[in-house]
Amino acid sequence: MNKNHLLELIIKKLTLDSEIQLNAAKTAHEASTDEENIPDNKYETLALEASYLAQGQANRAQEIKRAMSAYRGLELKSFDNESRIGVTALVTLANAEDIERVVFIGPLEGGMRITDRETEKEIVVITPASPLGRNLIGKSVGDSVLIGADRYGREFEIIEVI
Repeated sequence: MNKNHLLELIIKKLTLDSEIQLNAAKTAHEASTDEENIPDNKYETLALEASYLAQGQANRAQEIKRAMSAYRGLELKSFDNESRIGVTALVTLANAEDIERVVFIGPLEGGMRITDRETEKEIVVITPASPLGRNLIGKSVGDSVLIGADRYGREFEIIEVI
């Protein structure tokens, strides 16, 4: 996959997520201030709960906004089979059963999933702070990494770095 196209897809997804979060925060704020939710006694907490929800969603919208800014300013680096893995690497991993995983090491928003429509492959964004990200940073094609918990983890080989 073309990393520039992947970056565009990430920013597009973040933009959509931001709009959803802002709308959700607005709806929750409206619920918290709606006269129907004004408490009649100290035990009615619907308005208070809605205000907490609105604040949480507004906070999440700010996190997404920071991530959009980070990805818009991201300089994509070129990697090859001799390169050591770092931020902006697109890494393909395979295990003994030929199950492949493709991950993009980005600065924020680990766990985001992007589907490449051309290859139908799912790409998972990870960060250097994640367990897999920490294991991948500094490695190169041919090295192995463990994905999952120690006892139940599966070993994957790095087969491509872009």
